[in-house]
Formats: sequence, structure tokens, C-alpha cells
Amino acid sequence: MSRQSPSLAAVGITLDPAPGIAVSRHLYERIRDAILSGQLRPGLRLPSSRALAAELGVSRTTTVTAYERLRDEGYLDGRVGAGTTVALLQIPPAAAPVHQPPAVRRPPRLSAQGAALAGVRWRIRHAMDGPGSGPPAFPVGRPALDAFPAELWGKVVARRARRSAGSLLRYQHPAGYRPLREAIAAYAGMARAVRCTPEQVLVVGGAQAGLSLAARLLLDPGDDAWMENPGYYGARGAIIAAGATPVPVPVDEDGLDIAAGKALAPRARVAYVTPSHQFPLGVTMSLPRRLALLEWARTADAYVVEDDYDSEYRYVGDPLPSLQGLDGSGRVVYVGSFSKVLFPALRIGYLIVPDELVDAFAAGQRFAAAHVPALEQAALTDFIADGHFARHVRRMRALYAERGPPWCRRRGASSTESCP
Repeated sequence: MSRQSPSLAAVGITLDPAPGIAVSRHLYERIRDAILSGQLRPGLRLPSSRALAAELGVSRTTTVTAYERLRDEGYLDGRVGAGTTVALLQIPPAAAPVHQPPAVRRPPRLSAQGAALAGVRWRIRHAMDGPGSGPPAFPVGRPALDAFPAELWGKVVARRARRSAGSLLRYQHPAGYRPLREAIAAYAGMARAVRCTPEQVLVVGGAQAGLSLAARLLLDPGDDAWMENPGYYGARGAIIAAGATPVPVPVDEDGLDIAAGKALAPRARVAYVTPSHQFPLGVTMSLPRRLALLEWARTADAYVVEDDYDSEYRYVGDPLPSLQGLDGSGRVVYVGSFSKVLFPALRIGYLIVPDELVDAFAAGQRFAAAHVPALEQAALTDFIADGHFARHVRRMRALYAERGPPWCRRRGASSTESCP
């Protein structure tokens, strides 16, 4: 075993940490990579932490921290009186850091489902990258965050935390916080003519989580599912994630073409629709099409997933009744979301499912989904009960009508018109 203790700079190890990276972590990574690549051979004696600190011009705490982490992970051996040496490791070639040009790298090895999901095109939300990057022009599905009463929301959350923090520390029912489910049932019944009880409501982590849960529970791998064409990429991704096959069904001025769907996939198990305001064309599904879709679902023993993504924002006439409210056979799974009305980071949506599916969906939520934190659910319940939600929606309707195209504000517009 060599007793040489070379300067680390002599073997190409220097420090140039990126902004925000601790020097001790950077030193640890440089020495680790040098060991894995063979620059530092097994048995080689390294400088003492004091000597290395002097060599690199850093504090001894920095070098001690790096050495301790390397010893803990098995890269170095260190014993009193024997100094610090590179551990006798059998390092496979694949473990060494390899810096290949992107064109040479092999594609990741994914499952068939993973490859299909990776191929789903979706709109990159630049605002996800942090506060330094601005939002794209004309964003879809994003509320006007500058108009959200953030200070009021903070007070509601703080008050709820003080009032009942202890009761919210326990596990909650997988279907969600009971008072919030009651508030959602009352709101959906009044605003959207949805017929349900609180037991039929499940609180989920946003509309996308609801779509994914519905797809997993209603579709088997290989099943066909009708998708509006053009339609929402998130629903397509949920169908693919369930291992099913999305079948594009054309949309015309009356909404989803039921006859075309029957011709394309007569044995489909699910139909995904946005009947009140089709995404992205904006048309409203006519009553004959709605009734035909429900009849198809009944006779085909299939389900309809109704995504009511922006029902709160209708500017002329009464709100359109939901498709679920017309369903007399228990064939509609209704999806709603607060994230598009309040703020995206809230990540609270809900499903309203037929009675016969309640137990299955609650079990699916319990074992295969992420639960929404109880504090946020309780705060949202207060926000609704205190009237803040209804007032916010009214203010936002006026704001969006003002910011929208001129026909949003035109008197006498057709009752089927709604702003994008």
C-alpha cells in the first residue's frame, strides 16, 4: 500500500463550486468522482484534513466534513495514526462518471407505458421554473393570481391552524375532510345542478389526480377510451398511464360526435368529455348529444368522465346544468377543481362518483393516491363557509369579462357564449 500523500491539485482536483453549492459538498463530490474514475487509486494516502484545508485555502471544518461523509459512504478509510486512505473498492466501469455528448447517450430504458407517457405532448409551464421566469402569453387554466386575496387566505389558514391544529394531526378519511365534502356537495348542487350526497364526494390533489384515479379504476390495460379530438392532454396522459388506449373522437358544433365514437371504438369503457365548455374549441355539447352519450354509457356498461374545468366562469345567462345532473343510471364521474379558480398551488380538486363506485374510489384513494393535507382542506372549508369563495368568483367574473374579448361584455350575447 502506498504511503504517498500527494497534492490533490496534482491529480486535477480543484475547487470551483457553482453558486449556492456548499464548498464541503463540492469537495466531497470532486474526491468521490476522482475515486470512481480511478484518478485516486485504492490504498492511496490523502493529505490530512488540516493540510488539505491549507492547500485549498478553505476552513478545516470544510475538509473534515467532506472526509467524514466520504468515510461514512465507504469511499475512504481513516484510522487514528494511519491517516486517511482511499478504500479498497472494486469499482465497476459503469460506476465511473462518464461525460458523453448527448448524441452518444443511450435513451433511457422505460416500460412500454413509460415510453408512451413520455411521448405525450404537454404545454410547458415556464412559471414552474421559479420566480425569475415569466408566465407564457395567454396561459390556459391559470387564474389571475394578482387578483387572488392572498392576505385573506393566509389569515384563514392561520386561524384554522390555531383553532383545530390538534384534530388535524390525525389520519383523515381517504375520501377527504368531511366538512369540505359537505360544502362541495352543497355548492355543486346549487351551482351546477349536480345530484349527490357528501358520501359521493372525494377530495383529490387537483383535477389531474382525479382524472388519473378515475382512469386507473375504470380502465384495464388495452381498453379503449373515447377522447375528444382536439382535447385535453392531461386526460390523454391519464388514460395512457392506466395502460388503456385513447381513441380520438371528433368534435363538431354540437360537441362530441357520439356516432363517430361508436364507429371508432364500439366497446370503449370510458368517454372523457368537457361538455359545458369544450377544451380547447369552446363549444357546448347540445342536449341531444348529452342524452345520446348517457344512453350509450347505459347500454354499453361504460362510464362518462365529465371534466367541468371552468364552470364558474359563464358570463351570459344561467350556468349550464352539468351532464351528471341528467344522469339517471349512475354512469357519470364528475371532476371539479379549485386550483383553476383560486390558485394552482392549492392542488385541491374533487370527484363526485355514482353510489356504486364510492367504496372502490375511496379504496383507490387510500392505497394508490396522494392525500391532500388536512389543514388546507379545513382552510378551504372555512373560505367557502365564510362566503369568501363566492365573493372571489363574482369578482373574477367581472375581472375576466373586462380583460376578455369585446363580445364577453356585449349585451344580448347568446346564452351559449362564454369567454375563454
